[in-house]
Amino acid sequence: MQGLFGELESRYFAIQGANQVNSLISVNVGLPRDVEWQGKVVHTAVWKRPVSGRVMVRRLNIDGDGQGDLAGHGGEHRAVMVYQLESYRHWEAHLQRKDFEYGQFGENLTVDGLADNEVCIGDHYRIGDALFEVTQPRVTCYRVGIRMNNPQMPSLLVSHKRPGFYFRVIEEGEIGAGDEIIKIADGPEGATVAEMDALLYLPGHPLNRLQRALRIPSLSTGWKRSLEALIAAADADKQGGNAGLAPSTEPAPLWKGFRSLRVAAIQRESVDVLSFVLESKDQSPLPAPLPGQFLAFKIEPGKGATPILRSYSMSGPQGIGTYRISVKRADGAGSRYFHDYIHAGDVLDVSAPRGSFTLAPGGSPVVLLSAGIGATPVLSMLHSLASASDGLLRQIWWLYGARNGAEHPFAAEARKLLAMLPHSHSFIVYSKPEDADRLGQDYDAQGHLNLSSLQELQVPKNADFYLCGPAGFLVELTSGLQAWGVRDACIHSETFGAGSSVTPGIASIQSKPSHPPVGTPGAGPKVSFTRSGLSVPWNSQFQSLLEFAEACDVPVRWACRTGVCHMCESGLIDGRVCYAPEPLDRPAEGNVLICCSTPQSEIELDL
Repeated sequence: MQGLFGELESRYFAIQGANQVNSLISVNVGLPRDVEWQGKVVHTAVWKRPVSGRVMVRRLNIDGDGQGDLAGHGGEHRAVMVYQLESYRHWEAHLQRKDFEYGQFGENLTVDGLADNEVCIGDHYRIGDALFEVTQPRVTCYRVGIRMNNPQMPSLLVSHKRPGFYFRVIEEGEIGAGDEIIKIADGPEGATVAEMDALLYLPGHPLNRLQRALRIPSLSTGWKRSLEALIAAADADKQGGNAGLAPSTEPAPLWKGFRSLRVAAIQRESVDVLSFVLESKDQSPLPAPLPGQFLAFKIEPGKGATPILRSYSMSGPQGIGTYRISVKRADGAGSRYFHDYIHAGDVLDVSAPRGSFTLAPGGSPVVLLSAGIGATPVLSMLHSLASASDGLLRQIWWLYGARNGAEHPFAAEARKLLAMLPHSHSFIVYSKPEDADRLGQDYDAQGHLNLSSLQELQVPKNADFYLCGPAGFLVELTSGLQAWGVRDACIHSETFGAGSSVTPGIASIQSKPSHPPVGTPGAGPKVSFTRSGLSVPWNSQFQSLLEFAEACDVPVRWACRTGVCHMCESGLIDGRVCYAPEPLDRPAEGNVLICCSTPQSEIELDL
């Protein structure tokens, strides 16, 4: 079959003549539809088709067009997608393909000219009756791989520095194929689309270029936040990883894999909570964790039993050379093991402190909001505030919910710490107080913590909110805070157990308990999903750990599936992996991109 350009270039150049100008070759539109892909249903509008005649461009879209996933595409700053004829030629040669049609790369406007290494963020262009502004490079995702029948396309678009870009519509108007593209104004700072794309997705992230890029007013909000995160990581001298793509990237683990620690003491905190103090076997000081982090344990629930992995938040102070976790008695094997079988002097296999649910430095008010055993990580934050000079200056709110006084751990400890902080506030709620519980002394109100409680207490909306507790508690309060106007960046939460999935464009699938993959078990190294409580042998029929986790119904997060976006970045507690393809920018030490990796040894993942 003859290629697209063999059929159309002669006609195009006959129109343009000898003096080539930037011009609009094709206007392409498409509405979202459901597409079968790898046993899933994807809602996508990546299939765009050329339209004839003139078409109206509006503030958020082109007539006849739509986006299937407004979280990743669309909106004012991503209203119109642009891709270049020259890049079509590049991919025809690189991929050895001759089957392209306009709209092949999901673009609305196929153009001649406007190369990614020439167009700058903030440039203004007139096309027909409409006026446009360049706002950001393309957001790479797996759907362009579906359209191209090549899953590596998201990575290739970035590595070949040919992403394409988005327009914002400044003036609505009609456009059509053949219109000349006239540059009206230069964008400030002269940062090209290709440079901006590489600044976020490729290694390096030079600080001066990040700062320069942030001075561009027209750069989209999402892109600005990513660059700000990279600058903050540089200012904090964080090494490795890409904070712009994985803002929660934590420091490198204090040690690799598991280390033997001795149980120095066991303390009862309530009728159903025990604390375990851990020390090094030689009693040398353990390195200080960050307030809010957790430890993973490899334990044998019975003699000769297969080891299981469990994670527990640290609840004690930092910098004293020992660690403390607190475990509530529950039905789980890990909880029963700690309560029934662990004694002082026992030695346990323990990971380094991990987790990104940590107290951020700064002077803003802090709201520590928890229920039940969810008090553990925020209690460690309260210890940190009580021992730091900036804690004496900050407004601190300790808001906690329990069933009753008997099930209220750390009550005296929290009161003592709050008394050390001159600007602290406390509000304790019991859902079912007992006769011995004293209103006004042991607790402040009966019921449950909710948004109304915060509003009545006049908790400041400009605070950083740290939430930990049961799933329903987190969902209700997070949505309430968002509706109240608290910025997402100021809402931090920690869940016990597996987190929620992010699977853009995939039709809603009912959550299922994690399980081994259907079919014949694999013969590879054991893969343990710590939060999901599942350990299964690797099966080489899967192309990546992401595919393997999906087959096990382990909750996962992803977008590009080829090592570009870092959405799938997860903690690698122990073990080794290999990458194929190699990520464009490696994750932080102690983390792994599960979308493009497979195990080389037994591994434990924080999933």
